[in-house]
Formats: sequence, C-alpha cells, structure tokens
Amino acid sequence: MIFLGDGECPGLDLVVSVRQKTRVVILRQRNRFALGHFIRELFYKVKRYSDELSFVPAERITPGGCKFPPVRYHTDMAEAESSSSAITYKQAGVDIEAGDAMVERIKPLVQATHNPRVMDNYGGFAGLFRLDFGEQLFRKQYRDPVLAACTDGVGTKLKIAFLMNQLDTVGIDLVAMSVNDLICGGAEPLFFLDYLATGKLNPQRMAEIVKGIADGCRQANCALLGGETAEMPSFYKPREFDLAGFAVGVVERNRIIDGRSVKPGDVAIGLASSGLHSNGYGLARHVLLDAAGYKVTDRPAELAGASVGEEMLRPTCIYVRAVLDVLQYYKVKRPVKAMAHITGGGLPGNLPRVLPDGLTVRIKENSWPVPPIFSLIARKGPVDSIEMKRVFNMGIGYVMIVAPSFVRSILARLRRGGHRAWVIGKVKKGGPELQWH
Repeated sequence: MIFLGDGECPGLDLVVSVRQKTRVVILRQRNRFALGHFIRELFYKVKRYSDELSFVPAERITPGGCKFPPVRYHTDMAEAESSSSAITYKQAGVDIEAGDAMVERIKPLVQATHNPRVMDNYGGFAGLFRLDFGEQLFRKQYRDPVLAACTDGVGTKLKIAFLMNQLDTVGIDLVAMSVNDLICGGAEPLFFLDYLATGKLNPQRMAEIVKGIADGCRQANCALLGGETAEMPSFYKPREFDLAGFAVGVVERNRIIDGRSVKPGDVAIGLASSGLHSNGYGLARHVLLDAAGYKVTDRPAELAGASVGEEMLRPTCIYVRAVLDVLQYYKVKRPVKAMAHITGGGLPGNLPRVLPDGLTVRIKENSWPVPPIFSLIARKGPVDSIEMKRVFNMGIGYVMIVAPSFVRSILARLRRGGHRAWVIGKVKKGGPELQWH
C-alpha cells in the first residue's frame, strides 16, 4: 500500500519504509504531486512484496491499521509507466552489477596484502588501520611517530598498457611511484589507497589492474587498505583508464632523513632502475612510436630480444625493503644522510632537492651501465645527452647519500637485497646544479 498523508504525519518523510509484513510505503502530503515522478521507483520497491498498490489518506491510519478500506490502484498503471522507455543507469553507461562483480573478484587480492594492523571493516566507507602503541611496531620502534603521506600516478605509460593489452603490471608502477617517495624521508610504508577511473568497467580487466597494485603492496610490505573505482563513460574511452595512488607511512621524529647533515666528502650510491620506470613517456613514445615508427611488437637489436612494448612496460623497481633494511640495521649510527627517488627530471631534477645550500654532487659518468632503451631513444630521436639526463633516470632509480666509512657495508646490504648498486659520485661544494665528469 502507499499511504498519502493529508495532514501532519510526525516522523514520516518522502519514503520512510517498505515493511515486508504490511507492504507499505508512506508519503507526506507535500509529496502528493510528485507521485507521478516517483511512481516508477516506488513500484520497483514494492513489487517484490505485493501484486498491487493501494492508497488511503494518512489521517485514517491508526497504530492498528486503516480506518477505512483502501482505494485500490492496480500495478498495471505502474508497469505501464515503467515501460522500456524508462532510461536506466546501465543504458547511460554505468553498470552497477559489473562494479559489484569486480569487488568480489578483487577481494582475495586485497586481503592478501593485509596484516594484523588492518581492522575488519568490510562494507564500511573507510579502511581502518590500528596504531597500537602496545604492539611491537610502535612500542619498540616508534616513541614519537610522525606520519608521512604522498600521492602519484602512472602517467602516459598507461598508453603502452592499452596498446599491449597488458594490465597486470601498471599497478606495480602505481605503488612504486608513491612508496619510493615515502621512504626518502626514512618512513616505513603502512598502507596504500588507489583510485581507478575507466570508461567501461570490465570486472576481469579491472581485477588485472588491482592484481598489480596488490603485487606492489606486497613488495612494499604495506596493506592495500581501500580504493575507489569510477566508471565514467563520457570521459574515458571504453578500454582506457587512469590511476592514482596514495601511500601513508610512519617514521620516528628523530630518525627523519632530510639531508641537513650532508657534508662535502659524503658519497652518492645509485641503485639501478629497471628501465624507464614511469617517467618521460611523452618523449619516449614520440621518439619510438611516432618518429621511429616502431610498433610495440617490434624487437630492435638493441633491446636484446625484448619488444619495444615489453621494454616500455617493464615495472618500476620498488626499493622499500632494501632501503629499510639498511636504515634499520644501523640503530644508533646515522650513516644515511639523504635519499632521492629519481623520477621525472632525472638526476639533475631530483638529487639537488635533498642537498643543503652550497653543496652539489659530482657525478662520475660511466660509473654504472645505462639500460639499452635509453641508447635507443637517444639514437632514434636523436635526443642530445643533456636532454636525456634531464628527462630520464638513465639507469639510476634511487640515490642514497651516505658517510664514506659506511659505503662498502651499505653496498653489500643493498646487493644482498637483490639490487644492483654503485658509487656514482661525491658531495662537493658548489651547486645547485650537479657536476658531471
């Protein structure tokens, strides 16, 4: 039944309830004229409970029921108004059922990244993460914890993923771009959030993306605490999407690494990149795909058997475990004085950011092997060496500035952690530009 109120009806609003036993929906008087607009929605709400709709004045309702028999209004009219001419959200391009199916697909992927600090809040509107001072994380490691946070995306590297139809690695890039920034200050990543916007929500394709994000979180020892997926058919092409990521970590206040203690004679250790990582793709795509005319399936001799697409889609290295292993090994001494994630801008655009005024790093060229993808871009452009250095990482994805007496031990720990690393320069007076020799 639908009850239309003619007078005051305390506690009732537009649609207060659908009661399974009495099968009613209750409206205030002020909405009587809106009935035509709402009848379709009301019909869908009550049709599962009753074969027909009934109307009576609300003032004839008592706690025990209606004072007078209801005037019947058969559902055929409602069904006529809910004909195929009614537009649905799915017809507009947003598939709610596909979103629900995606959630079910990604649930085990997300849960695999959780640890005991992640609280069970399934169905909630926010992820919950425990800051337990009674547990080892904070009680034994952090007396004055400071939260650190950062955000980033993947950029036009996604264009290569579209061309390759390979979606399970760009999530690793997404995590890497944030957690590698986070550890530059000495912070331990705690949890990660993602935002995924697409033109057409395909549960299987979206699950592939989230798989990569979960893989990245596991590499970074952080929990995938939550995320948001938006289906935007008028904004993105059906098979395209964009990604954004957000990382939160913690660092002891007196262990924050900010570069203030850097002095002349300190040594720059460079950790190898896997290739392009997630920066400079505007130039890389223009040179390789547009100017040189390569297809993503082509295999130039310089790439040693890899295709152009495979090389351009190679995931960004995540340095979290190796770097934190070094920081946590030295519990009293502070040999690591500054760190930089080498992203857009290359060494010249990132390393000077962590150095005090009046200091620079004299970089020894040819002290590390440059991945062949950079030589290919430089040759096919052609792109001069100055431009290459200020756009790409050129094979160095992360830099640590350390005290000279600890260089050998730190290099050994990094290499045991699976990362190639080299001494690439020394701190000198000068700047702010890097010196190359």
